[in-house]
Amino acid sequence: MMHRDRRRAWTALLLVGSLLWTLPVAALNSGLGPPSAPVDRLSPHSTTQGFLAAAHRGDYATAAHYLDLDFIPRAQQPERGAQLARRLKFVLDRKLSIDLSLLSKAPEGDPADPRFDQLGVIPLEGANVSIRVQRVAQDGGLVWVFSESTVRMVDPLFETYGPRVAEWLPPFFFSGTVFGLEPWQWLGLLVTLLGSVGLALLLERLTLGFGLRLAKWTHVTLDDQLVAAGRGPLRLPYFAILLAVGTSLLLLPRPVQTLFNRLSYSLIIIAVAWFILRFLRVFANFVQNRVSADLRDAGRARSLRTQFAVLRAVFEAATYVVAAALLLMQFEVVRNVGVSLLASAGIAGIVIGLAAQKSIATLLAGIQLSITQPVRIGDQVVVETEFGTVEEITLTYVVLRVWDQRRMVIPITYFLDKPFQNWSKSSTEMLGAVTLQVDYSTDVDAVRGELRRIVEQDARHLWDGRLQSVVVLEAQDRTLTVRALVSAANPDKLFDLRALVRERLVGFLRAHPEWLPFTRTESRQAPTALPPPEARDPQPDAPQDLPPTGPRTS
Repeated sequence: MMHRDRRRAWTALLLVGSLLWTLPVAALNSGLGPPSAPVDRLSPHSTTQGFLAAAHRGDYATAAHYLDLDFIPRAQQPERGAQLARRLKFVLDRKLSIDLSLLSKAPEGDPADPRFDQLGVIPLEGANVSIRVQRVAQDGGLVWVFSESTVRMVDPLFETYGPRVAEWLPPFFFSGTVFGLEPWQWLGLLVTLLGSVGLALLLERLTLGFGLRLAKWTHVTLDDQLVAAGRGPLRLPYFAILLAVGTSLLLLPRPVQTLFNRLSYSLIIIAVAWFILRFLRVFANFVQNRVSADLRDAGRARSLRTQFAVLRAVFEAATYVVAAALLLMQFEVVRNVGVSLLASAGIAGIVIGLAAQKSIATLLAGIQLSITQPVRIGDQVVVETEFGTVEEITLTYVVLRVWDQRRMVIPITYFLDKPFQNWSKSSTEMLGAVTLQVDYSTDVDAVRGELRRIVEQDARHLWDGRLQSVVVLEAQDRTLTVRALVSAANPDKLFDLRALVRERLVGFLRAHPEWLPFTRTESRQAPTALPPPEARDPQPDAPQDLPPTGPRTS
């Protein structure tokens, strides 16, 4: 009897199950009607991607088809579905980064749990709200939509993380999108940009004013110059911070928000690099002025000036390199390429090393020149028979101001590889010689006296009083080479002194023409035959005529 009752019960259950299976399943979200655009809900990946694409282009009516809205009355599903789709988009853009590559593209979903596929969790009032898609029945088939539990939590999530302006802005500002942004977001961007610029200028002025007041309390002028150097670089960090804060309140899509975040980060890096460059310039000028005022040794002052110039160039180049590296490292593509190149150095490293060999050698030569200092800024040198003053020293070349105002650009390696004359290496004092050709009859002592008179009277503004002398340098077959040696404080005065001494000595020799070089010539006649003894003059003591002497020509 019991077995018969049990058999009847199982038969009834099977009949009921068969009837339920043959009954049509109610359509999902039947109140929405057919979608205006095709929807792909066959896998967790296609559902999530389709919802985000429709929501970001402002088609919230289509995006609502990716939500499970069966708990909402059919008459309210079109309006509430579009509203919930818009709010869910804001929440996901703000609080959840969805990696589509991790979602299953198979209709069965995740084999571990084929009913659900979780996208992530969002914290809400001390708890975590799961954002998931669920596989449900639709017209005799199975589709993936955002689960009912997720859709029910959209409103609480939006109240916590949604835009604050949604309560008082007209609906127009939330209808449709332009380039993925709603009108209220474009309006917010405009207000944020203009407000950030104005506030950044105001904060910069207030900060500089406060800094200048503090700097006036000290007797050092360096802090005043540093505060003044902040004008310009200081406004960029303020603008970047205000821009990042302002855009974070607009619930921008993640790619757009990432763009503004990177822009703010880049502006901060540029501002720091800009201020470092200004700091190097101000600090170098300050130290050079202090050293020039304290040191009486002009050579030592030029030495320190050269060191500061080269070291400043090195630090500036390092600042540019580090800033560029930090700017590029925020981009994933460039960072991966850099890591790949470092990991597979090999041939690429050899090629880069060979290509940069000359540049690196030049850079090291500049650093070596600043340490050893064979030449300094302000030195007077002779390079390739050209005399000039060192005007500028960089990491790669040296600028020489030639005496006739030309500029000669010389590779910096030249001063380490080839010989050159440095007339002011240890001291600017120099000796100069003036050579003259005079006759053997010249009174050298008179020339010495004339040179003394010239340097003590005519050239006292050029002569430094150390040395003046006249010596017979060489005796040739017809003339004497006389050298007048004088001294001056620097090469410029020495050149003018030599020219003046040469001019005055030539005038002195012209006043004594017999001391000028001239050529003596002498002609002799052939001797005549003597008469016989009987025909000779009977007066043996009478003087005889000497042969005539040739003319004297100069």
